[in-house]
Amino acid sequence: MEARIALLPGDGIGPEIVSAARDVLEAVADAHSHRFEFQTCAIGGAAIDAHRDPLPEATARACRDADAVLLGAVGGPRWDDPQARVRPEQGLLRLRQALDVYANLRPARALPALAAASPLKPERLAGVDLLVVRELTGGIYFGDKTEEQESASDQCRYEAAEIARVVHLAARLARSRRGRLTLVDKANVLATSRLWRRLTTEIVTREYPELEFETLLVDAAAMFLVSQPSRFDVIVTENMFGDILTDEAAAVIGSLGMLPSASLGDSGPGLFEPIHGSAPDLIGSGRANPMATMLSAAMLLEHLGLEREAAAVNAAVEACVAGGETTPDLGGALSTADVTARVIERLGARAVA
Repeated sequence: MEARIALLPGDGIGPEIVSAARDVLEAVADAHSHRFEFQTCAIGGAAIDAHRDPLPEATARACRDADAVLLGAVGGPRWDDPQARVRPEQGLLRLRQALDVYANLRPARALPALAAASPLKPERLAGVDLLVVRELTGGIYFGDKTEEQESASDQCRYEAAEIARVVHLAARLARSRRGRLTLVDKANVLATSRLWRRLTTEIVTREYPELEFETLLVDAAAMFLVSQPSRFDVIVTENMFGDILTDEAAAVIGSLGMLPSASLGDSGPGLFEPIHGSAPDLIGSGRANPMATMLSAAMLLEHLGLEREAAAVNAAVEACVAGGETTPDLGGALSTADVTARVIERLGARAVA
């Protein structure tokens, strides 16, 4: 097949990890006779420096015209002034809205080889394989804001249609997995959460009665992610709760450097990115872990309908982890380039087989 892929390296280690993922995608294309056309564009702090805009129109246009978008990371200390009018993160928020990618999928699966990196006892990690479906374009991050010297406010607002489309997606995913769906909210305090709970309960009861459905307050969900992480299959939740809980899930499985994500809408290109940050302390050190970006590239391949190729990338990455062929953050001694080469070697072996 042929596909156009927009690459947004961004800031910090973004260029290094996106380059590694591109190498993996090119290896997949060579092995399976696909043709991927790549276009590299600026976003975040790098775009501010070059264009005075964290999301230049040329970048937004290239992403809209692409079949998929692969992002590295945005932000860093040089753009960290909280009083700044223009910030790198604004580019990412605007891109999500421009592509209308309203649902963020973040899988977290415990790998035996990383058990020692988790703060949990190994027996608590058995069977941990969950997926968080986070609403991405609404809620408090996008609400009206006021900021004065002695007071500030952030509005959290949701429309029924915004909630319903995410819930339907999460329910369909739960139906294709182990059949369990958990809504995480704060319905005992927040009006928006009460709307989430009412609508989700109505939708699941009416259209997905075969699912095992539960609701949890966000504080209880945070506790159970640590004490009983294997109880979860698919979690659906609003924007801010999903942002926080997925970082906790990363700690549970042992590394933020192993969690990919996909941001999807009803049509158009998906946006694929690791959930970790720009790690400016690792720039140029050769120690940046590219695996979450490679796993995000695997989700990109699946989005393009290349399930076999996606599975091969996932298997190659996991085989490297099992073999200790990792960067120092996962206990290995390999560089970013070495890890990339090892993954491609294993990918090639699988492609030939």
